[in-house]
Amino acid sequence: MGSFPGHALPGTLFFVVGVWHVWSSLVRYVSNPKSFRVQVWSPVPGFDGRLKYLELYIIAIGTFIDMCIELLYSTHLKFFVNGVLNPSHMNDFEHSGMLLMFFIFGVVSLLSEKTRFLPLPEGALCLIAATAFCAEYLLFYFHSTTHKGLEGYYHILLVLLIGLCILSTVAGALFPTSFPIDLCSGIAMTLQGLWFYQTAFTLYGPMMPDGCQLKDDTISCHSVDNEVRGELLANFQFFVLVLGVLTAVVGGYGFVALRFGHSDPRSLRAV
Repeated sequence: MGSFPGHALPGTLFFVVGVWHVWSSLVRYVSNPKSFRVQVWSPVPGFDGRLKYLELYIIAIGTFIDMCIELLYSTHLKFFVNGVLNPSHMNDFEHSGMLLMFFIFGVVSLLSEKTRFLPLPEGALCLIAATAFCAEYLLFYFHSTTHKGLEGYYHILLVLLIGLCILSTVAGALFPTSFPIDLCSGIAMTLQGLWFYQTAFTLYGPMMPDGCQLKDDTISCHSVDNEVRGELLANFQFFVLVLGVLTAVVGGYGFVALRFGHSDPRSLRAV
């Protein structure tokens, strides 16, 4: 069973990184379409110090903090019971393993960019990021098979977004000059962050559908009709988020093209 903070914290990380990825992708493309390259992470322009690697620090530090919450705070350090892993906290152990993969990605990327000990090409970093998304996919996929009803439905939609993150990240390694793929990766992460928030507000906050309730760490609906209405509401929420993000991206592209692009807009279409 999840919680509001347990969904809001990773949602914040995915949303912040996803929005920054979208913005950076748009700026890099309209500034020089012919030299555009896929980037699994985006440096802060105009800085040569630590601030340049702000995204990687957010990923590494954010996932480390979340991992400590899952592994140390949520378990109260009761890792073992009668010589075996505490069955009451298996959910926390699973989430910690997923977060560890993103932490490894952040640390490896920092080592690759800031040192000479691990000089990896961008495609390799894309595959490492895809591995972290795969770990997340497997975690929430099997959550969806054990979480039934409305909770399981929200996690199934989350799994679809994680799958899109995997596909776009792997495609970035295979097609390193594709602007649509790079943009799709940022959109998928942004939507994933927003859906974490939507799940938190719906299942563990004030937006619980009528006829459903959270009781004894279980979400139940009074009837099948209530559950179906809750799933239809989830579809509508999902559609609104997708529409909102795509509208924002189109508007952002127009703004960035005017602010950072060439004087002749046709130069962007000719690439």
